[in-house]
Amino acid sequence: MQARSALFDLYGDYLRPRGGRAPVAALVRLLAPLGIAPPAVRTAISRMVRQGWLYPMRLVSGPGYVLTPKAARRLDEAAARIYRTGRSGWDGRFDLILVRGSLGKREAGRLAFLGYGALGEHAWVAPRAAEEADAVLAEAGIGYERFSASHAAGSPGAAEVVGRAWNLPDLAQSYEHFVADLRPVVTAVNARSSDEEAYAARFQLVHAWRSFLFRDPQLPASLLPRRWPGASAAGFFDRHAVRLRPAADRYVERCLQSASRNRVGFSAHDRHPTAPPASRERAEN
Repeated sequence: MQARSALFDLYGDYLRPRGGRAPVAALVRLLAPLGIAPPAVRTAISRMVRQGWLYPMRLVSGPGYVLTPKAARRLDEAAARIYRTGRSGWDGRFDLILVRGSLGKREAGRLAFLGYGALGEHAWVAPRAAEEADAVLAEAGIGYERFSASHAAGSPGAAEVVGRAWNLPDLAQSYEHFVADLRPVVTAVNARSSDEEAYAARFQLVHAWRSFLFRDPQLPASLLPRRWPGASAAGFFDRHAVRLRPAADRYVERCLQSASRNRVGFSAHDRHPTAPPASRERAEN
């Protein structure tokens, strides 16, 4: 688990509901159960500041970092997809984007995060239109056109679009591996386990589940094979994420309170790295 990715998970799943801010000491302590050392945390924080995801601020408990508005928006969108609180039905229309030129790896990754799959080098499709796709292509200076393509659920046309844009057999296998890999991690936590153990197990669960945001467009059930493994994997995730949440929350609260009592943080030269001007901010996936 990379420190930068873990910080996104930490802010999105635990700190966003608590104001999106935390002292450095708490960030270091909260990533320690995951095997992430303090120097790696410092490096990742500095990088996220340069990229416009975090901003340094002075808290009562000492130096800390708060989410920038763009980071808060991105994490809120991700949370809605992780816990499927913002998922809507399908109106029978695909959003089709035709680009003039080839997308770079960064732009392709951002479109995949928004639920788009490649039909070819110059065509991308999603089951629902994402407004942010316009910003992704505009920032990259890539010309494009957007269309709405209608297909009845279960029709040969809809099946052809799905089959070309997404590798569903590979995705189904990934869901099966997710359950097989995480089952021993979460079931090892029981009534005798510590809050820290529950927190570490739940963190690994959410971190692994979050990776599907870049691969699964969350197709409606009418476009998926019968007995889709993603459905049972979602049930597995929900069940254990809810079960482990109370103990994980207690551990987070203790770390935040401990940091308030003990001002342990960065050295003087790296407590407050300078954030870039807003005009130069570039989001990275």
